[in-house]
Amino acid sequence: MSILHGDKRAWRKSSHNQEYGISGNLLEWIKNFLSSRSQVTRVDSELSDACPLTSGIVQGSGLGPLLFVIYIDELAHVLSEYRVKIKFFADDLKIYAEISSDVDAINLQSVLSCVSDWAKRWQLTVSIKKCCILHIGKVNTDGAPAFSIDAVALPVCNFVKDLGITVNDTLAPCDHIAKITSKVFQRVNLLFRTFTSRDVSHLFRAYCTYVRPLLELYVIWSPSKMCDIRRVESVQQKFTKRLPGYRDLRYADRRKLLELDTLEQRRLKFDLVMCYKIVFGLVKLEFLEFFVTAAVTITRGHPYRLFVNLARHNVRKTFLQSCQILELPTRRFLILVLLIVLSVILIKLIFADFLIIQ
Repeated sequence: MSILHGDKRAWRKSSHNQEYGISGNLLEWIKNFLSSRSQVTRVDSELSDACPLTSGIVQGSGLGPLLFVIYIDELAHVLSEYRVKIKFFADDLKIYAEISSDVDAINLQSVLSCVSDWAKRWQLTVSIKKCCILHIGKVNTDGAPAFSIDAVALPVCNFVKDLGITVNDTLAPCDHIAKITSKVFQRVNLLFRTFTSRDVSHLFRAYCTYVRPLLELYVIWSPSKMCDIRRVESVQQKFTKRLPGYRDLRYADRRKLLELDTLEQRRLKFDLVMCYKIVFGLVKLEFLEFFVTAAVTITRGHPYRLFVNLARHNVRKTFLQSCQILELPTRRFLILVLLIVLSVILIKLIFADFLIIQ
């Protein structure tokens, strides 16, 4: 599979005269909102001369993003005629295509030409230098087809940064985890340099507020390899070791004093919650895309015996697409843990009733 990743930041230009099924007073109001605008540059108390704006939308406005989405919606309809998948996010465009023959390669090149022609028709410029090709899976790079936009060849990359996430050609999270942990270590060092107080409670609260959310927001995969799990966990290990009076304690003892779970345990809890939401339809995700129910339902117990969909690669086995792109490390294991927890609670309730009766 090949993915075209394009960052069309130059697409902030938009024609003020485009009509998209809007007429009457609403159209006149939008025209008035976009027309006759100017901008100035301020340095301290000095202002430059006003410069009229002939195109663009108002940055930071509530209406601007909506107008831009309406503006580029036509491109989605145009590309729907081709055998590709597309994803938009603001002015970013990704094109997914499975290349198994020369016909598929020609089709993808036609898509690129279509995007370029559409942009020219609406007085836009595609930032070609920010576009690239990312091959997913085993690909013979020597025999891989070349793609171009306006006769400019697109480079083939081993990884690309997409919306803050580093994605490589194997979809493994190792590159992204390495970069985000490096960034988080810098945040930890900054925390200790800027906080004059060495009160443990203050430092711990700052860690939970400014450091840990970065790990749980950007580590979008629950790592399945021990090297990645340890790399993420090392942030919390080294932070707790730098707390006053905690240097000579073991990591388990430090966590016990702070009443702190490991990051792996926290990810497991998040995954269990997401699993529950998917199973019982509390999120807009298709159940069958992630799980397969047991064929035999006449045995004792509940009807939620789940199995993992077959996958050729480990990256799919340990990956769960979701609105937050969270992942279930091993779904059978998670269901087993959930059943164990429920069993323990049931045993405690039975034992409590037994004591009351006695």
